[in-house]
Amino acid sequence: MPSPRTRPATVLLLASALAAVGLGPAAAPAAAATVPVGSGSYSDTRPPGTSGPTTNTGTPVTPKVTAAARNRPVPTNDWWSSLAFQRYGDNPYSTPMYGHPLTYQATAGGLDVGYPTTPAIVGDGRQYEYAHKRDLTIGLTGLNSPDTKADDWSDWTVTPYWSDGARTLRTTIGHGSPFVYAKGSGGNAQITTAGAPTVFADQGNVLGITVAGHHYALFAPTGSDWNVAGSTVTAGLGSKDYFSVAVLPSTGALATFKKYAYSFVTGSKVTWSYTGGTVGATYTLTTEAKEGTERGTLQALYRHQWLNTTDPLTSYTYVSPRGTMKVRESASFTTRQKAAAVLPALPKSNGVDTARLRGYLNEVVNASDPFSGAADTYWTGKALGRLAQLVPVADQIGETAVRDRMLGLMKGKLQDWFTAGGANEFSYDKDWKTLTGYPASYGSDTELNDHHFHYGYYVYAAAIVAQYDPAWAADSAWGGMVKALVRDTANPSRTDTAFPFLRGFDVYAGHGWASGHQGFAAGNNQESSSESTNLSTALVLWGSATGDTSLRDLGAFLLTTESESIAQYWFDADEQVFPSSFGHDTAGMVWGSGAAYATWWTANPEEIHGINVLPVTGGSLHLGGEKAAIRRNIAEMERENGGPAVEWRDLLWEFQSFADPGAAKAKWDAGHAGYTPEEGESKAHTYHWLTTLDTLGAPDATVTGDIPTSAVFTKGTTRTYAAHNHGSTARTVTFSDGKTLSVPARSTATGSGTGSTDPDPEPEPPTGNTFQLRSGGALTTATGGTAGSDTIASAGGVNRDGAPYQPLVYEVRGVNGTLTPGAQTAFRLQVDAGTAVGLGQQARISYDLTGDGSFDRTETYHYFATDPVTGWEEYTQARGLKAATGTPGDLKGGTVRLEVWSAIGNGASKLQTGTDKSVLVIPYS
Repeated sequence: MPSPRTRPATVLLLASALAAVGLGPAAAPAAAATVPVGSGSYSDTRPPGTSGPTTNTGTPVTPKVTAAARNRPVPTNDWWSSLAFQRYGDNPYSTPMYGHPLTYQATAGGLDVGYPTTPAIVGDGRQYEYAHKRDLTIGLTGLNSPDTKADDWSDWTVTPYWSDGARTLRTTIGHGSPFVYAKGSGGNAQITTAGAPTVFADQGNVLGITVAGHHYALFAPTGSDWNVAGSTVTAGLGSKDYFSVAVLPSTGALATFKKYAYSFVTGSKVTWSYTGGTVGATYTLTTEAKEGTERGTLQALYRHQWLNTTDPLTSYTYVSPRGTMKVRESASFTTRQKAAAVLPALPKSNGVDTARLRGYLNEVVNASDPFSGAADTYWTGKALGRLAQLVPVADQIGETAVRDRMLGLMKGKLQDWFTAGGANEFSYDKDWKTLTGYPASYGSDTELNDHHFHYGYYVYAAAIVAQYDPAWAADSAWGGMVKALVRDTANPSRTDTAFPFLRGFDVYAGHGWASGHQGFAAGNNQESSSESTNLSTALVLWGSATGDTSLRDLGAFLLTTESESIAQYWFDADEQVFPSSFGHDTAGMVWGSGAAYATWWTANPEEIHGINVLPVTGGSLHLGGEKAAIRRNIAEMERENGGPAVEWRDLLWEFQSFADPGAAKAKWDAGHAGYTPEEGESKAHTYHWLTTLDTLGAPDATVTGDIPTSAVFTKGTTRTYAAHNHGSTARTVTFSDGKTLSVPARSTATGSGTGSTDPDPEPEPPTGNTFQLRSGGALTTATGGTAGSDTIASAGGVNRDGAPYQPLVYEVRGVNGTLTPGAQTAFRLQVDAGTAVGLGQQARISYDLTGDGSFDRTETYHYFATDPVTGWEEYTQARGLKAATGTPGDLKGGTVRLEVWSAIGNGASKLQTGTDKSVLVIPYS
């Protein structure tokens, strides 16, 4: 035990905070430097000879925040963490921060801002990046600050702060925000551009400029005036202290952005819910009107968000490393997704040979060292996870003695770590407000890396223990320490003074970040997305086992959200995110600037493809929602590897089983005799997994149960429904296709029914108010089309302005929607006249509100005069409405039609189809 010494007041406060939420007594313990939590404890000081957060040269660091933020827990592992964590001693400002669509870097003179729109392929073709490149700097005249600090933050926004004694500057930036909101004193507003800007609009206090091909709008207080002198643009603020800058999707968007330029964002917040198999989330910005009364704003949604919202979106879009971002004109939006499936283990099936499985289980439990010499938090965690996977499997086949021996091993190891003073323990850092396990690894101590990766294994193992021994999991026993790890990694509270809100998870980006300091030119990164979802799975299981529905629902939100992000950003499931020049079907690592076909430790293709699979558990079933992506992934691995997997064959067999269980099982049958399991795997688990899915079929993500611990599998035309009931009484689980399943208390049950005749059903098409054009005349809300074009017939040298002539017609029927008050039709059409001169394309949108064949509302827009330069140009509703007939109303089984024709000219032109760059947005929800 540590030698006795006086307990700091900060630790007494922490002990009180823990007690307030049932994590331990408030009274200070008799033994110094030990904080009791139920039957366990942690230390208030690091073990001798160990380190906490440091610079790259080993100098200890404390959070780089202003006095106003000094007592707030700093959310490390975020997209902007380098503002607060000075990892590099010679950089007291920040490294590049990727907010998307904008990128940022703090410097002495203010905030460098960029909007990277062209990807670069680096590292022998293994990485694509939209690297930060400064377009302009937002500052004040004369500002020369010695550092930049974090002054305020909320769920996905942050406010950096500069002061040089005479001048102060605060800017508020965030994910999805096209605006930078600035407040300054002691100098005039100053925008310094990377090159001499081109002015496209000058309205005094509103200035539109183009820099490096990107359009920006500068907004100063009413009554002021922007002055351009070379690459320096200044405006006096008078008695005011505010100004803002926005990146525009086009010069024609200036009026819309001007409307919201003085509605300053002051905070961001996500709320979530789980109801009957559906996860809902609402993302809300709070604003303050600096001028006028406007309190709305504009925010750009990532692909994983706009795929899952029915809220109206504008036609504006931005480029980002995550694919196209779409703009919402509102201070909030809501997403809804089918909840990702979770089970404690795959259910029992008649395909498993009990005797064979028993032999594999005995190999694990009778090993001379079931923990394989693990000493640090990560490798101990993996060993705990390996055992936890097998406890329900042993229980299924009646091997209760083996089950209980594994439970005993897990309890002993968890209790060892959950007790301060031994060879391993958790230690609380009062400056960084974090629990670090020692011995540490992979920078979990000095860089605050990977806590969600490491601790997810502990929470998962504890959840399996709780399933069989609820008394062990009580707060007064060992559950308090489990919750302490949860609060360190995935704290749902924003008012907790001991730990930050959701340290390891970026709610707007939709996934976790691994680096605690974010000290890279490419931003933050996450390699093993699957170890991130392992923590979310653990929250679902722990919350279900202990009756904590709040933590259970948090886990469902995190897992479901990240599952969509993994599909889109790691596996490019819709083939709409990775640049075509990247040339890979998967990414081992996602960065703020892009993604890489790589890992931190090897270029071996097996590890690159496998790192986002491990550990395979009952929380991995979401991967089965994208079967085509899995097949592309496996095929690429075998091409890059020069053949099937050798080192991580078990993981990759299991991965293939999410799409093709029979093929995966055949690989096991041919190669199980002579391989060494991956460190977190065992032959017992792999055999059970592959055999069970071969029997039941692949996961079917199109059907969900009304509790989080449920799943569906489909083989041929037969569906198998499974659910685990952690409760003490029997319950009926209802699935989204109407199937019901009676599940006894503390048990897993299965049932069967008839499902789709398609063994690989496609996911349901997305809904929404944004329609892509498809060659052949269709409008569709589905994404992932093939880019193409249709030919717009020549006007024949006759003026056809306002009257469709041989138009291209695109139509969708059976549309239901409620008219959004005040909203207008919007469109964005990519057109090209090639080298022809004097051509103009025109659009008309018609609405048949009831589908009776009579159009009740038509809108004809002014034509767009194309240039004689080959290349796509953008025609939007900003050209203005030429004529309209009829009155808008709700759509009830209605028809929407888009017509495009040549209004003038004597030549054909092209209209792009099959992409989200040519879309019609109707004013309905």
